[in-house]
This record gives sequence, structure tokens and C-alpha cells, in this order.
Amino acid sequence: MTQGPNRILDDFAKLMTDAAGVAQGARREVETAFRAQAERFLSDMDMVSREEHEAVKEMAVRALDKAEELESRLAKLEKAASAGGKGA
Repeated sequence: MTQGPNRILDDFAKLMTDAAGVAQGARREVETAFRAQAERFLSDMDMVSREEHEAVKEMAVRALDKAEELESRLAKLEKAASAGGKGA
């Protein structure tokens, strides 16, 4: 008789352990499928990656800095040209 209740509890514990393992496996499969679907959705929408965004942002900053530098040089040249024209 002492074997009966212990065996039932052991079987129940084994069943619960197996169920937890199956649940974890199912969770991993769902996560993998969700990630794949999200990546496909984002690629269909022509979304850029963070790396691409950062690279373009850096290029824009450099271009704006260069434009400001060129505007400054142009203003100096125009000032010099107008000063030279007045003296003549």
C-alpha cells in the first residue's frame, strides 16, 4: 500500500515536468516564428536598420558642416570682392 500513493505522486510530478518542457519548447517556437514574421513585415515596409540610419545621419551632419564652412568662405570672398571693388 505504501507504494501506491508515492507512485501516483511520482507519475504526476513526471507529467508536470514533461508538460513544462513542452511549454518551453512551444514558447521558443512561437518567439522564433514571431521574430521571423516581424522581420519579414519590416523588410516589406522598406524599413532601414539602425546601422543604416546612423550612417546616413552621420553623412547628413558632415554635409551640413561642410555647407556652413562653404557659406562662411563665400561670405568672406564676397566681402573681399566688394572691398576691392570700392577701392578701385
